[in-house]
Amino acid sequence: MTDKRNISPLYTDMYQLTMGQAYFLNDRHHMPASFDYFFRKNPFQGGYVVFAGLGDLLQMIGELRFNDADIDYLHSKGFDSDYLEYLKRFQFKGDILGMQEGEIVFPLEPILRVDGGLLDVQLVETLLLNMLNFQSLVATKANRIRQSAGNKTLSDFGLRRAQGMGGIQASRAAIIGGFDTTSNVFAAMQNGIPPAGTMAHSFIESFDDELTAFEAYAYTFPDNCVLLVDTYNTMKSGLPNAIKVAKKLNAKGKRLKGIRLDSGDLAYLSKKARQMLDDEGLQYVKIVVSNQLDEHVVKSLLDQGAPIDIFGVGTSMITGRPDGAIDGVYKLSTADGKPRLKISENLQKTTLPGKKKVLRFLDGKKQFYADCIALEAEQEPKLMIHPFHKEKSLSLEDYHFENLFREHMKHGKMLAQSKGPFELREIMYNRLQQLPDEHKRFDYPHIYKVGISNQLLQLRDKMVKNLQVFI
Repeated sequence: MTDKRNISPLYTDMYQLTMGQAYFLNDRHHMPASFDYFFRKNPFQGGYVVFAGLGDLLQMIGELRFNDADIDYLHSKGFDSDYLEYLKRFQFKGDILGMQEGEIVFPLEPILRVDGGLLDVQLVETLLLNMLNFQSLVATKANRIRQSAGNKTLSDFGLRRAQGMGGIQASRAAIIGGFDTTSNVFAAMQNGIPPAGTMAHSFIESFDDELTAFEAYAYTFPDNCVLLVDTYNTMKSGLPNAIKVAKKLNAKGKRLKGIRLDSGDLAYLSKKARQMLDDEGLQYVKIVVSNQLDEHVVKSLLDQGAPIDIFGVGTSMITGRPDGAIDGVYKLSTADGKPRLKISENLQKTTLPGKKKVLRFLDGKKQFYADCIALEAEQEPKLMIHPFHKEKSLSLEDYHFENLFREHMKHGKMLAQSKGPFELREIMYNRLQQLPDEHKRFDYPHIYKVGISNQLLQLRDKMVKNLQVFI
């Protein structure tokens, strides 16, 4: 029988299930606990990350159920029968709170907090990291390309190079990051994204000559015809034939939508193509380019004055090249009503204990000034301290703040319907406008200030000192 679920609880690491059994058999599975999700380093040597993936994650967590096949499989692997009986009734009943999807976020600060029974909050770890790390990576890469492209149209062409079915989430994340359309029809249908596509070289090669191929396509799609002009010779064959087809469409009251360049010197060819089209009165025909584009190539093309209207970006965006991953982690911060932390010889990997919130301080122009990580119960801090250098501090006296944490899920139920990717893109744009320009620099951006409150610092230092007694 086909499994029609969107996700299985077995979409996890083995140790989540083995720890779950240990919690259950030691009667610790209902112990209240909290985990924080955060990352330690911006990808692409950039100044920020676009937070994405939350809507998909919340929906999947709400649907997590073990079916008979899951239970039978775990039984075959030697899991305890009483534990499996418990898993048959499993349904996430915890709370999820944190930043809104589309938010601009920074290293070290908690982005989400998951509260609930220890088994519940443990079992969602792998799914959470998988969804948020990947979509935030793609959204951030897409946003870097958007920053290079200005107001040009960006289309996601990445599905064929995506990591399997992750291409569905990647197309959604690309829109959140600033793209406009996608070639991924399934993702387009699921997320209300305009689908976009032209033709492949194989279509043209299947005909005896290029002009006949162009005419056949134009006959089929007279209102949405984009012709690929580099199959044989862009300047001597492709463009002249595209111009002939454009004039035939004109005679029928239709317009050729565009031509696409997929190889060669894109700056040179786009300039020549624009000149040839304009000379024939075809100023309205758009120029689309593709072929191994990224933020650097797009920036270079526009810096050279290439008259390109639409960029189709695939591999680099969809895979988050060259980084390939965000180092997001999920760390225990409370258990059994007590703050918890992990100690490391490297202070940067010593985690922050307790239930926390993130306060974003704004200047008089409502520009982002600094983010302060504080304990949930404390009042507005007047000072924040560098997480790793206690001698560095920053006064917050003269700044307004907003609490970035909001409730997303309560007792396992989503509190609001997920926003579509274009709504989330607007959130991203609005928040990015509040980020000072020095943090948005393409190269060597200024590091955004993220600190901790004095109360949180004291709690961490006290716990580290007490725990070192046992080392």
